[in-house]
Amino acid sequence: MNSTHEPAKKATATEARPLCRYPVPELAELPEDVRQRMLEVQVKAGFVPNVFLALARRPEEFRAFLAYHDALLLRESPRLSKGEREMIIVATSAANQCLYCVVAHGAILRIYEKAPLLADELAANYRKADIMPRQRAMLDFALKVCLRSAEIGEDDYATLHAHGFDDEDIWDIAAITALFGLSNRLANAISLRPNEEFHLLGRLPRAPKP
Repeated sequence: MNSTHEPAKKATATEARPLCRYPVPELAELPEDVRQRMLEVQVKAGFVPNVFLALARRPEEFRAFLAYHDALLLRESPRLSKGEREMIIVATSAANQCLYCVVAHGAILRIYEKAPLLADELAANYRKADIMPRQRAMLDFALKVCLRSAEIGEDDYATLHAHGFDDEDIWDIAAITALFGLSNRLANAISLRPNEEFHLLGRLPRAPKP
């Protein structure tokens, strides 16, 4: 006799895994400003990044992290584009072996630069990536901040100056690296999983609007 019930859908390995090792709050439980920020991102991206959900369990830290994030990532500069800021994040996050930030910011980088292969190249080995010499110098400095900051000296500044960066740009490169050093370590410590949506973003051309 045939059953009239559909067989239960088996969860995939990814779906069965928790977002991170800590419980995440429900949107209705959050302060209004935190909830509003999440809803704005959801409208723009189509989903809420898991890092927002993880940080929201501590609203004061959520606000502080995003305030510094926005100050650095949204800052206008004629010499350091939004795409180049994401290049710094991807390359240094790869050095810190942070799955979440490599995947999430790799997606943002692909969208900004309209370059579907670039994030993968930077995560694997930025020295072999198809980037300009000034960008390679930028990432050399960022990786030194990431891994050997005590060794930074005047020669490092002189190299970046020769490529057209000024001292404020160099501060930005260092600060972005430092902020995401914090983010990388926290994401690794709490086993933060990237949203599945990030994996495919920017890899294929968008279908033309009808």
